[in-house]
Amino acid sequence: MKTIIGRKIGMTSVFTEDGTQYPVSVIEVLPNVIVQKKTVEKDGYESLVVGYEPKTKNINKAIKGIFDKANVGTCAELFEVKGDEIYSFEVGQSLTCDLFAAGDNVDVQGTSKGRGFSGVIKRYHKHIGPKGHGSGYHRQIGSLATNGRCNNRVHKGKPMGGHFGNYTRTIQNLTVVAVYPDKNAILIKGSVPGPNKSIVKIKTAVKAPSLKHEVKPLLVRNKPEVKEEAPAQEEAK
Repeated sequence: MKTIIGRKIGMTSVFTEDGTQYPVSVIEVLPNVIVQKKTVEKDGYESLVVGYEPKTKNINKAIKGIFDKANVGTCAELFEVKGDEIYSFEVGQSLTCDLFAAGDNVDVQGTSKGRGFSGVIKRYHKHIGPKGHGSGYHRQIGSLATNGRCNNRVHKGKPMGGHFGNYTRTIQNLTVVAVYPDKNAILIKGSVPGPNKSIVKIKTAVKAPSLKHEVKPLLVRNKPEVKEEAPAQEEAK
């Protein structure tokens, strides 16, 4: 099992050589610098603390001390990742996007879009009332009453307006379509949770870690043409 941190850029489509279309999410995966290595003897469990995205300004002294101890540059984010395949890395080394390969089965974890305080129409897809001006009932919560002997309170779990979104969500069994180490990018088939530019965690699938998907070769656009040089003409005598 292995894990890496990335940032969701957006969605696009890629095509294979036979014309098959893959809708993919583009994940920017900058080098994850290992800042701390936790062990069973010292911390009770194994994990790696990694820093993501270099940052030099507005770093407080407490956070800066963590990076100074590891003798690495300061980063904007700190995350803890787990995976038996990455525990061999040492402090100061980096996890890069070539940790994964095309066809790998992965789970992607992110934070869903936050929508603030929302009503029941948006939050639970309730029906709206009549749209006529004389109705007086359009987007309200509806009746809260219960019948019988329990009609003395609002029962727990009643759908009401409240905080909507900003939840940690994981989409399982997604396919890695392509990995570009030179561009620090991973293409994953389908959608991943969270808005664009949000942090996501890519990890080996829990349910089928050894599953390998078949991914057709992608079509390379704007391939540079190699021009053959004409043989030098012999000088006229």
